[in-house]
Amino acid sequence: MQIELFENPYRPGAGHMPPYLAGREQETGEFLELLTQRTILNNVVLTGLRGVGKTVLLESLKPKGLDKKWLWVSSDLSEASSISENAFAQRIITDLSVVTANITLKKKVNVSGFGDGTEFVNVSADFQYLSKIYSETPGLVSDKLKSVLNAVWSYLNQTEIAGIVFAYDEAQIMSDHRDKDQYPLALLLDVFQSIQRAGVRYILVLSGLPTLYPKLVESRTYSERMFRVIELGRLSAVESRDAIIKPLEQANTPMRFTEESINLIIGTCGGYPYFIQFICKEVYDILLQRDSTGNDATESISLAEVAQKLDRDFFSPRYERLTDRQRELMEIICEVREADTEFSIQDIVSESKKTEKPFSGSHVNQMLSSLINKGLVYKNRFGKYCFAVPQWVNFLKRR
Repeated sequence: MQIELFENPYRPGAGHMPPYLAGREQETGEFLELLTQRTILNNVVLTGLRGVGKTVLLESLKPKGLDKKWLWVSSDLSEASSISENAFAQRIITDLSVVTANITLKKKVNVSGFGDGTEFVNVSADFQYLSKIYSETPGLVSDKLKSVLNAVWSYLNQTEIAGIVFAYDEAQIMSDHRDKDQYPLALLLDVFQSIQRAGVRYILVLSGLPTLYPKLVESRTYSERMFRVIELGRLSAVESRDAIIKPLEQANTPMRFTEESINLIIGTCGGYPYFIQFICKEVYDILLQRDSTGNDATESISLAEVAQKLDRDFFSPRYERLTDRQRELMEIICEVREADTEFSIQDIVSESKKTEKPFSGSHVNQMLSSLINKGLVYKNRFGKYCFAVPQWVNFLKRR
């Protein structure tokens, strides 16, 4: 049988589920442990660099939560959803109604006739009904949203449903807008902290870049006690090997990578799941063209051409968004010792003095803030800065 008949098993993409999820057993176990809480004390912040597999892990947790009788409400957040408190409340109600539309609630209505003048009727907990609760509840946006969430829980609490997981990806885009007196992020934290304290079994799972957790703490200091941070790191060499080999075995394709090729891919990818999927897909296609007979691919491979395609598809779109001065700053950072680990404003200022147009400390601070907003840099807990895109230094040096 010709190899051409076999579909390429690797799936690089934004959040595409790989054919085999390597590693992440510890993170999965930690999440399942949180589902056993009788009173919800800990929510989840799932954080890591681009390409580390946050979205994939989040998606893999959903069936496990459903197996434990937890309902699952999820969405990818956007800037539009956090433009105001009301907009974000509508986002939550919309997402919740998708799950609760098939739930029938008992509603008390006034009727004329005998008795106390009231009776209960069945209503569907769809978007229209939840929105009606929201609009008819007096008070602030937080009061209205809590009323909706409590109404749903008043029913679920009488069933075998364990609770609801509210899982939001790309949560780092959320922010409060003090200049407009709008605090959607604070609203989210206040509402969930309040209803959880009252015994409502809703767990909040927020996934995003490393800038996410500092934003939560800045919005509400009690966030430090409200969340457990699960930080996704790079895959080990053994886990990377599994991510390379297992998809070929599961696809039952006769194509195989040589040990030399496998080790080269592991060294190039640096343990980042997205890079493994991307490079393996390209290498598979290259070897497919070399050998269409179904034999093992024994020729050595060169990843230079693959790296160029990775630069074009993954790195360059982010680089093109930078101004000329921001690109100059990036080049200077690359010359800082251990720039791929962390760097400080002082490191950048000192290195810039070797150039014709050095940067002042205040200028560097302003530009780093802009790069944080673009998702390229984040400030760690030690007061230093790191690149939010894996292997960004290697890309810049290749340029």
